Amino acid sequence: MTEDQLEQEALETLGELGYQYLYGPDIAYDGPSPERESYRDVVLGMRLREAVARLNPTMSAAVREDAVRQVLNLGLPVQLSANRYFHRLLVGGVPVQYQKDGETRGDFVRLVDWVDPAANEYLAVNQFTILGPKNNRRPDIILFVNGLPLVLLELKNPADVNADLWKAYEQIQTYKEQIPDLFQYNEILIISDGTEARMGSLSANAERFSRWRTIDGLSLDPLGEFSELETLMRGVLAPPMLLDFLRYFVLFEEDGALVKKIAGYHQFHAVRSAIEQVVTASQPGGNQKGGVVWHTQGSGKSITMTCFAARIMQETAMENPTIVVITDRNDLDGQLFGVFSLSQDLLREEPVQISTRGDLREKLNNRPSGGIVFATIQKFSPGVDEDSFPVLSNRHNIVVIADEAHRTQYGFSSQLKAPEPLKAAEDKAVYQVGYAQHLRDALPNATFVAFTGTPVSGEDRDTRAVFGDYIHVYDMKQAQEDGATVAIYYESRLAKLSLNEEVLPLIDEQVDELAEDEEEDQQAKLKSRWAALEKVVGAKPRIHSVAADLVAHFEERNLAQDGKAMVVAMSREICVHLYNAIIALRPDWHDDDPEKGAIKIVMTGSASDKALLRPHIYPGQVKKRLEKRFKDPKDPLQMVIVRDMWLTGFDAPCVHTLYIDKPMKGHNLMQAIARVNRVFKDKQGGLVVDYIGIANELKAALKEYTASKGRGRPTVDAHEAYAVLEEKLDILRSMLHGFDYSNYLTGGHKLMAGAANHVLGEKDGKKRFADNALAMSKAFTLCCTLEEAKAVRDEVAFLQAVKVMLIKRDVSQKKKTDEERELAIRQIIGNSVVSGGVVDVFEAVGLDKPNIGLLDEAFLDDVRNLPEKNLAVELLERLLEGEIKSRFSSNLAQEKKFSELLTNVITRYQNRSIETAQVIEELIEMAKKFAEASRRGEGLGLNEDELAFYDALANNEASVRELGDEILAKIAHELTDSLRKNVTVDWNNRESVRAKLRLMVKRILRRYKYPPDQQEQAAQLVLAQAETLCGEWM
Repeated sequence: MTEDQLEQEALETLGELGYQYLYGPDIAYDGPSPERESYRDVVLGMRLREAVARLNPTMSAAVREDAVRQVLNLGLPVQLSANRYFHRLLVGGVPVQYQKDGETRGDFVRLVDWVDPAANEYLAVNQFTILGPKNNRRPDIILFVNGLPLVLLELKNPADVNADLWKAYEQIQTYKEQIPDLFQYNEILIISDGTEARMGSLSANAERFSRWRTIDGLSLDPLGEFSELETLMRGVLAPPMLLDFLRYFVLFEEDGALVKKIAGYHQFHAVRSAIEQVVTASQPGGNQKGGVVWHTQGSGKSITMTCFAARIMQETAMENPTIVVITDRNDLDGQLFGVFSLSQDLLREEPVQISTRGDLREKLNNRPSGGIVFATIQKFSPGVDEDSFPVLSNRHNIVVIADEAHRTQYGFSSQLKAPEPLKAAEDKAVYQVGYAQHLRDALPNATFVAFTGTPVSGEDRDTRAVFGDYIHVYDMKQAQEDGATVAIYYESRLAKLSLNEEVLPLIDEQVDELAEDEEEDQQAKLKSRWAALEKVVGAKPRIHSVAADLVAHFEERNLAQDGKAMVVAMSREICVHLYNAIIALRPDWHDDDPEKGAIKIVMTGSASDKALLRPHIYPGQVKKRLEKRFKDPKDPLQMVIVRDMWLTGFDAPCVHTLYIDKPMKGHNLMQAIARVNRVFKDKQGGLVVDYIGIANELKAALKEYTASKGRGRPTVDAHEAYAVLEEKLDILRSMLHGFDYSNYLTGGHKLMAGAANHVLGEKDGKKRFADNALAMSKAFTLCCTLEEAKAVRDEVAFLQAVKVMLIKRDVSQKKKTDEERELAIRQIIGNSVVSGGVVDVFEAVGLDKPNIGLLDEAFLDDVRNLPEKNLAVELLERLLEGEIKSRFSSNLAQEKKFSELLTNVITRYQNRSIETAQVIEELIEMAKKFAEASRRGEGLGLNEDELAFYDALANNEASVRELGDEILAKIAHELTDSLRKNVTVDWNNRESVRAKLRLMVKRILRRYKYPPDQQEQAAQLVLAQAETLCGEWM
């Protein structure tokens, strides 16, 4: 399989999609059918003129020629600026003036028919030589629409392991310098090596080139994971899709620097689904529910919303709708308004921001049509003398877009609001309804569509009542697979709370609820429970210990990778105390000037605030400057402390660490931690450091997003080469049994992709095929001069190419990680429990340090094959010791079981009663059991804490035999719940409390008929287990 064959296959697919094929040299000025005046021409002028005449029949020839001349001479020296100007002409038409009846008139000449795709001409041209100022270059394939070179495909050899798609990316960067004229007209860049394919915009860097994983928007990788190029072509380049994409999904943003962005597959299909739903829901008789789009934070939700607004504004069935964009916080309103304002080219409308409640009524009251209006939901509250919000418009073509729609303020429920006791006695109690009701009262016929970065809770009926169900989901797992976000790791560094007896009863789970949205409700701060916890969290000794730990941690983290940090504190006062404690340790981080200094506080405030806070309260413009500084990776501003600003909708990819010292849960927590999941250069992952104890809340929120991958590097002995070759060929042929590859000489890329997919369908197929193909190749090189070997040479080459395809993705990922292996090891602290001694052993035997959390097969194989057998035993022993400590530290039954197993094996080894090789095998077996043990919870439907109690109960075989897994799991669940509610900080020192808990445990055991003779022992183990977990619970 060569690059030429891949190119031919791509051209065949494009032919099926409706593109006419032309060979570049044929249409060159010196070719048999010339269509260019010189090699400098990048636009096919004749075809452009024909299209302009066809699409604008009422315009005079002179006016049409003026339009063509404007397109051919864009007149802007900067490539990206010229590209932006051309995009305007492409989408909106070329502005022209002409005389009619003695008057000068203005109009637009269309370059493309957006409504009827068949009215345009689509060409695929390969080997199209272009002469630049100094060099001539020949891109692989260029797609022309009406003579305009809108798409470029650069391909690399699928069978060459070193010719990966990043070589294609580098090639395009060279083209941009050497044949710049071509890129003034480019809309989409596509790179592929046959196995993988990515697309990006003219200004996109490598990490912004992304996969397109669907054709119909429903199924992912429908042609298999090795046919990414064909999936991309069929998904984006089919003419109706391409036109829709170019018209509504290409944005230019200028915020200091000009950037071109193009939508990803999840954004494209989410918008198309939402349009379809909204059009149906907004018709008379429709249900007005436009649906919920859940796209995980960091995956470009704001762009999705902007594209949706642009597309719905142009939708004929909507008859020039009005868009109302609703958020629930002023800072979010400002951020989203900023994103929309930067995209006016796409929206063709200037958004307006509502400043007051009066302004809202003025802008929306009986508005005839059109407009994009931004408001916070709080502006939809009735006046003092109004019982309900008045109707502002009865129109059906109003679309309300809500950002993060499932927060508490969006409720319908009413509650009785009693008058304040100090007010006059004649004040009556009134019912107050949620803002969603006021919004509905104001716009009774509007259609509501929601965009959210966190899932809507199953119990949240209000969100569904307003918006309906999900219409598109793009969750964390998929975003990480696509490289749209990076993984988030968690590290617990709890700063202990010193609590006294009187304060303890005041602090309960209601604190969590109070932590939510307190910005909105100033009363929350006065509530006693929150205030009590705030006192404890803000205690001077604790603040100093958090500051010292945070500074040391951040400095060490920045040795591994440069980046920035956000710190979330519980109150504005704590923000200031923490700031003062940090700058006492690092005075050079402080500067009074907002334009200087390495650390700042960003929070709300006013002139009437107390003296402690005033130095850190900045006007809006200064906050904007701080935002710019913090987002700039080169700016010395390294750390910001916030209470609740910048925790949602704020996008600074260079932030790699979030320090949390404030109780949070649910979507607020999910929003906050997503500040560190943005893709940025070589960032391996974002880290959340927990000082307050949010582990359980995180577990609840993140449990469904886990993934692990491993790879292996086998070695082979090449004696009796031909016999080995025959043996390996037989194995590979049997693995392909049932797949006909007899035409491997001519079958090309599709046949290879088919073979690779067939192998992936077998258990452990990828690794087995790769291992055997490698052994086959090595054997072949030793015996390739034999006649018998020559007879199978081409088949060997085909099988080798299939193997390259199978492992190529791993190799290209490995190349990236090899450069920063040390960095990755140090960064992913959450997964690393390697003690210093083990690291030395790894270096001594030349092994990559593993991701301990996974103990993957490939790594264990590497250990098994080490020539230094004794070192291998030591390495495994220390690894497993660390693994037992980290994985089962809070599960007494499992820790005891595995510790005893390990001690037993090592004692036998030290007494030399078993061979080294056997020890290695036993230790490897134990490592596999670890993985199984930690996966059992999923099968039983238990979280880690519940699993610990389950193991304590299942410690004797009689209970397992008599009760079975299901009942034991139920008991474990109930025990966890009851004990969590009843333990107190010093319960293990107070016999009365212990006796009460022991009684409670026994009652639960009796109720489920736990074997009576085992109850005492089980109760003791359960309480010992609770003691271990108590520290984490408090």
